[in-house]
Amino acid sequence: MKIHEYQAKELLRRFGVPVPAGRVAFTLEEAEAAARELAGRVVVKAQIHAGGRGKGGGVKLAASVEEAVAHARAILGMTLVTHQTGPAGRLVKKVLVEEASAIARELYLGVVVDRAAECIVIMGSTEGGVEIEKAAAETPEKIIKVAVDPATGMQPFHARRLAFGLGLTGDLFKPATALMSSLYRAFVELDASLVEINPLIVTQDGRILALDAKLNLDDNALFRHPELAELRDLDEEEPLEIEAGKHHLNYIKLDGEVGCMVNGAGLAMATMDIIKLAGSSPANFLDVGGGASVERVAAAFRILTSDPNVKVVFINIFGGIVRCDRVAGGVIEACRQVHVSVPMVVRLEGTNRDQAKEMLKESGLNLIVSEGDLSDAAQKVVAALER
Repeated sequence: MKIHEYQAKELLRRFGVPVPAGRVAFTLEEAEAAARELAGRVVVKAQIHAGGRGKGGGVKLAASVEEAVAHARAILGMTLVTHQTGPAGRLVKKVLVEEASAIARELYLGVVVDRAAECIVIMGSTEGGVEIEKAAAETPEKIIKVAVDPATGMQPFHARRLAFGLGLTGDLFKPATALMSSLYRAFVELDASLVEINPLIVTQDGRILALDAKLNLDDNALFRHPELAELRDLDEEEPLEIEAGKHHLNYIKLDGEVGCMVNGAGLAMATMDIIKLAGSSPANFLDVGGGASVERVAAAFRILTSDPNVKVVFINIFGGIVRCDRVAGGVIEACRQVHVSVPMVVRLEGTNRDQAKEMLKESGLNLIVSEGDLSDAAQKVVAALER
């Protein structure tokens, strides 16, 4: 689960991570009050779940209260387009008004889970303030990685290695290692999947501050943190993904034209790959799960066909836990409940496959039933698009 920058900073502040003073504002009046409270140069920052806000015009420096209000007026209500929002952009409904900082150095610090190594990795770089992916690709030697065994936790030598690697020595050494330890503790205790500070700055008066903060929470651990679940902002999420969650469907919207309905995450990934290989692109990732009941299939149909980009529906089901004939019955019943105006290609494999195919052919529905392998089904999908 993603949260906003101001929410991330509030959480990190509780763990002792130094962040600039600031207040979130939903209205111009609140933005003005925040600027007056901070009394001086402030930064007005759009609050959306996407990076690249500064390049898109969503971060503005103000030298006075009046200028801060003008920036807030321009940012609140704007549709902010960044490299992470896509061309449609995101509507800005809130801003963070924060004290401006005199920057001497910009660094990067992040904490992630390395699933291959089965440990937590803390990353640092002297290349803060830029896309860390670009820095990792072009100057990988500037990325410092420290692996932490979750059984023993972060040790002082981990923080020392990072601090020395980032050049945080002398008077900066002690606050730097304390910040790193606090960041690790926040990551573990909040059940986070990502904590990222970019940039982590050294100010001209010798302080270390988390100037920006990104914190993603593990959805599977939210039952342990009901107070964190309340930080969810549905306005920042795809409406179709929210609807899918109500029906316990694993759905992620993409930019293609083939609506995919599959059971099993591995088969869903393979289906998306084969569609790309055949010359088209998937409009979504959708795993209906092992049960694939009539109700769930009908809900999946409604979600797929609600996407105006979908030009054809591809149903690819492997009958293992549930028999193919039961899936076919669910598809037929769902098609009668939900009007589908685009072509549908159906591929069923597994237990009672032949019986299921006969059911589909005799249903009277306008279905394209694949008799071959996955590649054959993908070719039928592309052919249906070209009609």
